[in-house]
Amino acid sequence: MQIKLFIDEKNKETEVQIHTNAYTNTIDQLMKKLKSTNTEVIDGYSQQQIYMLKPLDIYFMYSEGAKVYFQTDEDEYESKRKLYELEELFEQDFVRVNKSTLVNVSKISFMEMKKVGMMQLVMDNGTTAHVSRMYLKALKKKLGIGREK
Repeated sequence: MQIKLFIDEKNKETEVQIHTNAYTNTIDQLMKKLKSTNTEVIDGYSQQQIYMLKPLDIYFMYSEGAKVYFQTDEDEYESKRKLYELEELFEQDFVRVNKSTLVNVSKISFMEMKKVGMMQLVMDNGTTAHVSRMYLKALKKKLGIGREK
């Protein structure tokens, strides 16, 4: 891979161009990384206080009714954002496992098969999350496990 940098004071904003002979998984990952905002902290609300949370400390982001919450090892915080916004913002580190839950990939301890093809994630802190069949393929792809067809 060649990387070239051109500095021109006439440019109003940064532009990135990718020249390739095929759209590969590597190119896809590179594009996602360039699009991501690399957020260092996210605001979480609890009892009239605003906490600045590090995404690495969050195990789950989930919706319950009309509200969205962050679950850390110590506590639960409310978010003012929608779950789909958080999914876009943290697509590098989190993956959707069911309609209402995003999990931090780095906090997954293991996956457990349940009866009738049900899958459950067990996190580093012992908490669990149900994996919907609809999102299982995306989860496996994100973790780099299983076969690609």
